[in-house]
Amino acid sequence: MAQIVGGGRPVNDAERRVIAHLRDNAPDDWLLLHNIEVPRDDDAFEVDVIVMTRHSLCLIDVKGTRGRIEVAGTRWFPARRDAFGSPVAKLRGNGRALKGLLARRRRELERVYVDSVVVLTGPGAKLIDPAGRDSRHVTDLPGLVPTLSDASRVRRGCTRDATPYRTAIIQALNGSVRRSTAPPRFGNWEVEEELGGDDRITEYRAINATVPGSETVLLRVYRADPLAEAGPRAAERRLIANAYQSLTRIPPHPCVVRSRDFFAVDDESRFVLVLDDVHGEALHLRLGASRRAMPMPARLDVVEDMLLGLAHVHANNVIHRALTPARILVTEDGRAMLTGFDYAKPGPRAHTVAGELPNVLDIHYVAPECQAGPERMTASADVYAAGVIALRLLTGASPGAETGADDLPAGVEDLLRRMRAPRPAERPDATEALDALRRAREGAAPSREPMLLDRLRTRFFGRSGR
Repeated sequence: MAQIVGGGRPVNDAERRVIAHLRDNAPDDWLLLHNIEVPRDDDAFEVDVIVMTRHSLCLIDVKGTRGRIEVAGTRWFPARRDAFGSPVAKLRGNGRALKGLLARRRRELERVYVDSVVVLTGPGAKLIDPAGRDSRHVTDLPGLVPTLSDASRVRRGCTRDATPYRTAIIQALNGSVRRSTAPPRFGNWEVEEELGGDDRITEYRAINATVPGSETVLLRVYRADPLAEAGPRAAERRLIANAYQSLTRIPPHPCVVRSRDFFAVDDESRFVLVLDDVHGEALHLRLGASRRAMPMPARLDVVEDMLLGLAHVHANNVIHRALTPARILVTEDGRAMLTGFDYAKPGPRAHTVAGELPNVLDIHYVAPECQAGPERMTASADVYAAGVIALRLLTGASPGAETGADDLPAGVEDLLRRMRAPRPAERPDATEALDALRRAREGAAPSREPMLLDRLRTRFFGRSGR
């Protein structure tokens, strides 16, 4: 039975299960700290559990995410939920910060390996990591003690016997960490679960603390430097506020994610964007679905919703500029919704965030005229991206391929080709593409009057029931 030497209050049942499992199943000489805060510069980061084994110090992050989780780049794509930043990348960064802190307090602790492990506790949780980038640092509850017991995880240059350093580690931790006394809270929103993130953004699932049992929301919490000079600080704030400014220009629509609030914490070291917690999964996960799992009519429904949302966004003078399958959510009832407006352009303005686009764009979805200059993004470039997404979803083709599908309605293949035309002037706008798709699905072109009525209904009510 491992020894619990201190800590704060666990945030949820998943954390309680992990702490109890380690206490009851780990070797007697292991030491546990849980729910603590570790200082970093003028800030702090939270750690669910720290375990001191015989050969290392390990940071543990507990994730209650259920079912299949696919890793693509630096994002995790869970089933039935929005994608979020890899918790492995964030945890490893925190591990490096803790190692630096310990070494500054006691020089000899440079030799101690600081490990990081994400524990999946949700029912049926399974990580699919084709590149193998994250899987080494992920386990489930039964595999936790064996993973932590594996001395081969210790990197070259670090000791495989940390027991002589135990007293120095405890002294360094005692002088550095503090217990977390309550779940993180931003305004009225109390965190239920930290999803993931990076050095700039952390994503959380939260509830309204004043309304017990309320529905959950998603928080995107942006780090900022409150001590920066006026110019850089203003530029940072413009970038952080961009998604909120873009979404506030767009009236509510069933095919566009809704923003609820945006605010700064007191010292402006954090800015918080509050979004609806959409019960859906990234379209990225549907691209490999079999025809039986997602038949052609359901795929066409998703494309139609994508174009509905895009037409609504463009009608309100907003350009998305970073549309990919990772930024389209498919809900449990098969509806599609646009999200990911951090780099959108909300109409004419004196400043731009286009300089950040090269860091986030997937080149496969960038229109030819924008390949050398993302600042050239227009609504037509959004349509190009939508065309590539639709091609992949409907035919299974890779970006750039021309593979067709036998069960595509007549006219759809031609529409996809026009949406991906090399020159912007040759592409339809989003509303025209939507009308063409509907005509192809119906099998005949409607008269002009019903088409105008359909546009009016779409503007006010979204797409009618299927």
